[in-house]
Amino acid sequence: MISKESPISAPIYLSVFVCLLLYISLGTSCNNFKSAKANKIAQSNSIALPFAQRLQPLLKITDTQNIDKRLFEITYNLRLAYEENEYLPLWFFNNKPNTSVDSLLQDLNALKYDGLDPEKYGLGQLLKIREKLIHDNSNIDLCIAFDTACSRAYLSASKDLLLGTIKPKKADSLWHHPNDSVWKGRAMLLLNSDQYNSLNIFRSHLPTYALLRNTYIHFLELEKDSTFNLNRRILKGHRSIGSNDSVILATLINLIKKELPDFSIDTLNDSMTVAEQFISAYQYRMHMRMTGTADSTLLNRICLPASFFSNKLKANMERLRWMQQNEDSLYIIVDVPLMELFFRKDNYNMMHMRVVVGKPERQTPSLMANMANVVINPSWGVPPTILKKDVLPGITKSGRKYLDKKGLKVYDRQGKHIDEGTITAKNYKRYIYKQSPGDDNSLGYVKFNLPNPYDIYLHDTPHRDDFGKRFRALSSGCIRVQEPREMAVFILEQLEKKRYTFQTLDSMIEEHKTRWEILKTKIPVHIVYLTNFEDSTMKYPRFLNDVYKRDSCLLSLLK
Repeated sequence: MISKESPISAPIYLSVFVCLLLYISLGTSCNNFKSAKANKIAQSNSIALPFAQRLQPLLKITDTQNIDKRLFEITYNLRLAYEENEYLPLWFFNNKPNTSVDSLLQDLNALKYDGLDPEKYGLGQLLKIREKLIHDNSNIDLCIAFDTACSRAYLSASKDLLLGTIKPKKADSLWHHPNDSVWKGRAMLLLNSDQYNSLNIFRSHLPTYALLRNTYIHFLELEKDSTFNLNRRILKGHRSIGSNDSVILATLINLIKKELPDFSIDTLNDSMTVAEQFISAYQYRMHMRMTGTADSTLLNRICLPASFFSNKLKANMERLRWMQQNEDSLYIIVDVPLMELFFRKDNYNMMHMRVVVGKPERQTPSLMANMANVVINPSWGVPPTILKKDVLPGITKSGRKYLDKKGLKVYDRQGKHIDEGTITAKNYKRYIYKQSPGDDNSLGYVKFNLPNPYDIYLHDTPHRDDFGKRFRALSSGCIRVQEPREMAVFILEQLEKKRYTFQTLDSMIEEHKTRWEILKTKIPVHIVYLTNFEDSTMKYPRFLNDVYKRDSCLLSLLK
């Protein structure tokens, strides 16, 4: 306790007194503001005060337990919003639904283009109640029903647009990609009485989302296109189309034109016929082998109903809602079904390459992690999955010969080298298995570390022939990149501003000594599972093979 004689006692008491005055002043200002708002609403709405008196006992928050867990509950946010608004109406002005209502109803109707059902948010019921209010706007119960239904619809739709309607793990147990979006539905709702905040602000701002949404609108129109559906039926049953089948070939081209309205005939090789150009473009967009011929695979695909494609787009818009709302200025994205990597800066592809992803029995998870370092001449420690599924059978069959062939050295938990001849199927779990840097190392010459709980990273590979294959789901989960040296030099020289040339890198590789380059530049790496993605120009959508068969589960949940 400070004595009266203490020279610092007066300043402390003074500062406490000033803080107390400031607190009281701020509290009074807030109350005055709320009262002023209440007076303004009450003056413009004769229903305002009876509305508040009737609504308060209905929505008053009585349970104050576990509030943190309830911050994402729609009903809790609805109650809290009206409490913060003194239980006054949010959607009425001069005793009539305000101009924000029309905007909300239009926004709710537009949700059908996001693959969301407007009726989930009560659009039909809202239209009916608004019609009743035209003839009876003095019915307080009707006004309360309409106002709270509008608020609930706004909160529900904004949350679904921003975060998705399905919890990712329900549809995909390997989806670990974070969603860093912050839902501010209640704050935006409270501002709507002054100026409407469109639901569009909650949509994903990723360019991929806008592209898929526009494509979804196009296929919804095709579902109702009688000519398109008639031509599909005409082609059904044909296993192939020769160049002499002019009528059937023309029908096929018309279908392709309908599905690819953005395709221009001068975008492909001039030496190809018109039909070959259209067919090749369609095969590319559909992630098929580009033969330029109307074979059975192409005909089976184009005869699928438009709903097949719109459903696929619906599933992938939901996946995009599971991700962050805004893209980084610099990032890497790997789309697993496409089996390609894009290194982007300011929405431009600085690098684009093929990758090898996890085989169906060892699937690559979806995640996001910042690249921490680049390792030149990495050693390889055998992970548990590969140890069990590959190394154990090899040891069981060939013993030491297998370990020697793979270049694997064995160490105990203290790092002491163990004679490989002593390893058996019974004791193999006791030890650590490592592959030294070199030409046959499973990680190749370069590794890009992404710290994450699933031990997934990008790396080089000695199996270079795999990049020439169409189906590249061949790894044990990690991502093998087609141009590791080019990416390493780009990161270290262009982004990190270090003296790294291809000659420098190659000299280091020849030494077979491990070198770690810690990165200062933040490079987020997104590994995602999207069966719709854009092409390398970022202008046109592609429909990809569902390599891990995940679409059907998500679509069933969305229904």
